[in-house]
Amino acid sequence: MLDDRDRRILELLQADAEMAVSAIADAVALSASACSRRIARLREEGYIARSVALLDRKKLGLPTTVFVIVRTGRHEAGWLEQFHAAVSTIPEIVEVHRLTGNFDYIIKLVLPNVEHYDVIYRQLVGRIELFDMSAYISMETVKLSTGLPTNYV
Repeated sequence: MLDDRDRRILELLQADAEMAVSAIADAVALSASACSRRIARLREEGYIARSVALLDRKKLGLPTTVFVIVRTGRHEAGWLEQFHAAVSTIPEIVEVHRLTGNFDYIIKLVLPNVEHYDVIYRQLVGRIELFDMSAYISMETVKLSTGLPTNYV
């Protein structure tokens, strides 16, 4: 079980994984060594899966977000493995979710421009049989958060 200090540590690390342990310790009213032990325990127990750097998409020339809705008529294991392999090899595909309802998957792409979607489209349909693909261009990001709520544990 996590206590309030653990949750606050996780919140602080989600906001800035490079935050000094002494600053985190001050924020949660612990000594630096006690805070360091808690962080180590949180990593060991898997609450902290990994630490990453979040890159600026615009500076990297990837300002465009496109969501692709996929429907397939095939659901056997071989097709699923082929689909997973196809999407995992395209770096512009940053998320893939299997869905319930009328659609099978939603794919999130980051692209240099809308025209580049055709390049990705051709790569996908060249690697895997799909029943239908529909693309939706994001006009504005209303909310983008990498942080998770910590109050459910």
